[in-house]
Amino acid sequence: MKRPSFMLIAGEPSGDLLGAELLHALRARFARMPDPPSPHAQPLTTDLPPAFFGAGGPRMAAAGLELMLDLTQHSVIGLSDTLKKYFLFKRIFHRLVALARDREPEVIICVDFSGFNRRFAHAVKELVRRRHAWFRNWAPRIVQYVSPQVWASRPGRARQLAADVDLLLSIIPFEQTWYAEHSPQLRVEFVGHPVVDRFRGSGIGGQGTENEAGRKPEFPGPSSDRSGPRDGDSAPLVLLLPGSRPDELRRHLGVVIDAARKIRATRAVRFRLVTPHKDLMGSALLRGAGLFEDSDLHSYDLAGSLAEADVAITKSGTITLECACFGVPAVVFYKTSWPTYCVGRLAVKTRYLAMPNLLAGEPLYPEFIQHSATADNLARAALALLDDPARRAAIKAKLAAVVRSLGPPGASGRAAQAIWSTLVSRPPERV
Repeated sequence: MKRPSFMLIAGEPSGDLLGAELLHALRARFARMPDPPSPHAQPLTTDLPPAFFGAGGPRMAAAGLELMLDLTQHSVIGLSDTLKKYFLFKRIFHRLVALARDREPEVIICVDFSGFNRRFAHAVKELVRRRHAWFRNWAPRIVQYVSPQVWASRPGRARQLAADVDLLLSIIPFEQTWYAEHSPQLRVEFVGHPVVDRFRGSGIGGQGTENEAGRKPEFPGPSSDRSGPRDGDSAPLVLLLPGSRPDELRRHLGVVIDAARKIRATRAVRFRLVTPHKDLMGSALLRGAGLFEDSDLHSYDLAGSLAEADVAITKSGTITLECACFGVPAVVFYKTSWPTYCVGRLAVKTRYLAMPNLLAGEPLYPEFIQHSATADNLARAALALLDDPARRAAIKAKLAAVVRSLGPPGASGRAAQAIWSTLVSRPPERV
């Protein structure tokens, strides 16, 4: 058999991390070889290691991807950003379709990046349908890793996914049931959320198992008391998490700094701003704010900071689940361009934006979006949490259930196993 090949596409830093974790798991799965044959088993016995190529970022390249294009440097947020880069993404799109056509991988794995990858999967399927003949039998398995949030808006797209995707790997627990009702012909597997692995042994959801380096993280365990300040400090610690993308920082940083000033005017509180942008830490805005001790101004350690935090003021996104993993009560906010907000307001039908709230079915984390994301509102909500230890303890207890719903550690391994199964056990191709 020829060397098996996989094409991966990830377009954002978060997808780059997901893709890198998956690459490690796929390599481990191929190293184990084989499963018992099925009626449709494909011969996979080969001494050649699999080839991985495609588009992603530096983490995926470090994990062994032949990086044809760094898509993470072009990541966008919202409608306005997408329109500005329309022609760039159009060129990238056609380049990647041509790459798939020329190299004919057995499996194409679309990692998150739903707007781009949904169209890419459709284009590849259409290409296969046009070229299908007895002498041209390339028919790649197409896998979408991380479901588009069609359950929040545009549910009709679930049917198109069923036509273009052979396997959908879900990381959100309620999605498998939702697809069973709205698109039963689509194969969906819930593999668990990778955030559990990143913080395994930590916070309220930790399993106490070792990390990839073979060491147990030195983070607080499930019995940690988060109802009072950490480490005997007289002042509680509030994390400020404005985001990492330039557009997010431009819209969010001033708001969280103003909110911190209002909190500081009311009570003694320590603040720590966590961001991967080291150059930001020396900015006049932060230095002149008078809010940070030197040790807190130079912190880039999210896990260590969450382990110490009493409350967080955070932008929406995966970071809210990371707060949940550590049992940290949080105030959630987000600001975007007005065109993007207006389109989202019309399209999104869910009651909450923060994933812990969606999974709990109640507003564990207060949410302030767009015009309501003011310094006054953020400060008021954070102070309400700081002043009520009983409420923080109740939130922590409910967050524990949220974290348990994300599944046990091993999400990337289960995703790799599901992808393997599409490769070795598959009915004749549907064209």
